[in-house]
Amino acid sequence: MIIFPIFKYLISNSIIINSVFYRSVIAFILSICISFFTNKKIILWNKKKSIGERVRNLGLKEQKEKEGTPTMGGLIIIISALIPTMVFSRLNNLYILILIITTLWMGVLGFIDDYIKIKYHKNGLSFMGKILGQIILGIFIGVFMSFNKKITTFNQKIDYCSKKYPSLLVSEEHNFKTNIPIFSHINEFDYANIFKKKWKKYTWIIFVPIVIIIITFISNGANITDGIDGLTAGVSSIIFATLSLFSLISSSKIYSYFFHFLYIPNIGEITIFSFSFLGSLIGFLWYNAYPAQIFMGDCGSLTIGGVIAAISILIRKELILPILCGIFFIENFSVIIQVLYFKFYKIKYGIGKRIFLMAPLHHHFQKLGYHESKIVYRFLIIQMMLSMIVVILLIT
Repeated sequence: MIIFPIFKYLISNSIIINSVFYRSVIAFILSICISFFTNKKIILWNKKKSIGERVRNLGLKEQKEKEGTPTMGGLIIIISALIPTMVFSRLNNLYILILIITTLWMGVLGFIDDYIKIKYHKNGLSFMGKILGQIILGIFIGVFMSFNKKITTFNQKIDYCSKKYPSLLVSEEHNFKTNIPIFSHINEFDYANIFKKKWKKYTWIIFVPIVIIIITFISNGANITDGIDGLTAGVSSIIFATLSLFSLISSSKIYSYFFHFLYIPNIGEITIFSFSFLGSLIGFLWYNAYPAQIFMGDCGSLTIGGVIAAISILIRKELILPILCGIFFIENFSVIIQVLYFKFYKIKYGIGKRIFLMAPLHHHFQKLGYHESKIVYRFLIIQMMLSMIVVILLIT
């Protein structure tokens, strides 16, 4: 067969070993396979043991039918993403280490929450317990990026004086630069510019809280969105595909200059992690699509949100998140608005009043009579549009 000589040629010439793209594709396929078959085994095992999700009574149609559905999908997502990452990425890469730590930290936080729910039939970790865990992670990533001098970007410009072809002149530096989504060839923003020159060394005072807010908000947003079959996994898959594209562009001097991205050395390994996570989500989504045979639980949703935030921060694209993660933002704000409006109305008029029939927003549409599959499909369409908008804003 011709495939074996081709594969031997690729290996012998180190094309697969040295190419981030090829390693990403193989990691993607492997993660899908691990996720697909492991989820199937977990579903069968849970049916025998009768271990499953305890569903709160929200007065929604078909809600009680979900009682007892296996809720270990989040653990499988994490395992399916980490195994290919550890096999095909360079584990001495700082960015990979940060993402592995992020995944494990948020996974443990979510697992504890799920364990309390299943074992003790309680509501899981308190809201402040989750927030504290997210704040600790935000401090870790923010401080690491602020003070580790190996976290750098390159300033680039074209050398038109070259006799043959124009070449890129670059200067490497540790900085607080990031990309912003605007229609301009100058789409960079430096957090240090907030301060006067003599105070620029204190930029971390602003940067670290911003990282904490981003991780907390996106992680909780993914967690809140995980309320109907296939929603969080579907939306997150599109987001991971978009971030994978951005990390590929940011890892290339030529492409990053052409598309007005910051060139970040050694960032290409993130693509392998991102592709692995994407594959694990697709394998999970096969069983999580309506009617769901398995749930991801907080172990999955908190981890997904935390990882999306971490990748965006590492590839210097965190300011696109209000658009790219628009679904998570809307779901988050729907809960905040509902709670604040209810309390305001109760204090002022003595009786609570709600804006939405139920929060978060996807439950509002369920109360209006929409089937959850229709809600998911429309949210996925919106997410595709948001991803396209972000790509257009950044590369034009």
